[in-house]
Amino acid sequence: MAVTKKIYLNPTPVRIWHWLHALGVVTLVLTGIQIRFPEYINLFGSYKAAIRLHNTAGIVVTLSFALWLLYYAVIAGTLAKLYVPGKEDLQKGLWRQGLYYFFNFFRGRENPHHATPENKFNALQKSAYMVIMLMLVPLVILTGLGLLYIQPAWNLVHLFGGLKLMVNLHFLAACALCAFVITHVYLATLGPTPWAHFKPMWDGWEEIEEKH
Repeated sequence: MAVTKKIYLNPTPVRIWHWLHALGVVTLVLTGIQIRFPEYINLFGSYKAAIRLHNTAGIVVTLSFALWLLYYAVIAGTLAKLYVPGKEDLQKGLWRQGLYYFFNFFRGRENPHHATPENKFNALQKSAYMVIMLMLVPLVILTGLGLLYIQPAWNLVHLFGGLKLMVNLHFLAACALCAFVITHVYLATLGPTPWAHFKPMWDGWEEIEEKH
């Protein structure tokens, strides 16, 4: 017999941060596409308007990332526990979760990971978030700030290979971030219903089934 149980997974500040951060990232992606391919894409009017909006969204995402890092690394002290895969994750969790996403989900099997406030993410999610939040996002932010404040940071830009390398690093890291966003949205639909995993990030509550 299965009994449905609710757990409070995402507090209000975390949910507000998530959606503001997501809005900032999507704005960066869309304005970045117009800036990169202005002859083909025109979503925000003039080229200068796209740049201004891109720069504003970049500052918002930078501040958002700083708040995220401050909260999880200093205030909550759960950064490593939530976002860095442990020994069990690396030895068994990655294989088990990958098998579920690519095979067992389509056979109607149960997800091997059950989220709790202390263990929100499965092994694949931890690995992805570690790369994204601790490597790619900082790279996008640092290269973006270097391009935004090119004059005072020129010596630093020159030290790391010049303007062309900075632009290419920013673009490639942004492409990887864009690919993550698409994958993230798709994997979020792989619940009991397509919206089941979106709901906890909207109202905070996760519904799980416990078998008795």
